[in-house]
Amino acid sequence: MIAVLVLRFAIVLPVLVVTGWRGLRALTGAQWRGAGLLGLVLSGIFLLETYGVVHTSATNAGLISLTMIFTPLAEAAVTRVRPSAGFVAAAGLSVAGVVLLTQGGGFTSPSTGDLLMLLAALARTVHVLAMARIKAVQGADSLSLTTVQLGGAVAVFAVLAAVPGTGASPWSAAADFGAREWAGLVFLSVFCTLFAFFVQMWSVRRTSPSRVSLLLGTEPLWAAAVGISLGGERLGLLGVAGAVLVLAGTAWGRRGADRERAGA
Repeated sequence: MIAVLVLRFAIVLPVLVVTGWRGLRALTGAQWRGAGLLGLVLSGIFLLETYGVVHTSATNAGLISLTMIFTPLAEAAVTRVRPSAGFVAAAGLSVAGVVLLTQGGGFTSPSTGDLLMLLAALARTVHVLAMARIKAVQGADSLSLTTVQLGGAVAVFAVLAAVPGTGASPWSAAADFGAREWAGLVFLSVFCTLFAFFVQMWSVRRTSPSRVSLLLGTEPLWAAAVGISLGGERLGLLGVAGAVLVLAGTAWGRRGADRERAGA
């Protein structure tokens, strides 16, 4: 699994470095350190999620959506400004929707994987808040910061992949890939890694971490949509109700955040 993470992140780095070389050279030492710190947190998120999903059920993997609750609370603690009751209620509604959306296979007893997914939700909260709060990175180019982040994550994964007992090396894993595996890896690298985290970096600097976390928490909804359209899966009544709650909670929270910003 670690070998795949190395390949997933490393495959887009050369393109990013060539494309954004001028921006990378313009980064200050403080900006490099700030982006590198974000890269360490990002590597932790992917490690926790990767091993957590393997050791838990699809239902309990929805624990990652607790980021929607953790982030407003953490942001309130850092800024000493309480989130509105409406926003917290909207986030809670979305979390309840995720539970209904993902519980088709039934609930299972807590496991090690559940703890890992809970820690991943906390790590996501730290990552979103850090992007918004680290002063050194606030004025830097988003593409350059994304490049440094992904490079830092690759370095962590490469070190772990070199440890005996962590599985196949990235080189041997790449040699075993066929055309289908490479196509899947490129898709993950370009859309689910580069594009996703560039947009996250860009957006969190233009809105609040709480609002970004609310949108990130809809991930299980999009996973269900892909499963239905491509995998032939079906949602039961509870799943449909959960999808409605996720959409309603997200819309409610966004409208509340917009009103607060307009009032400010």
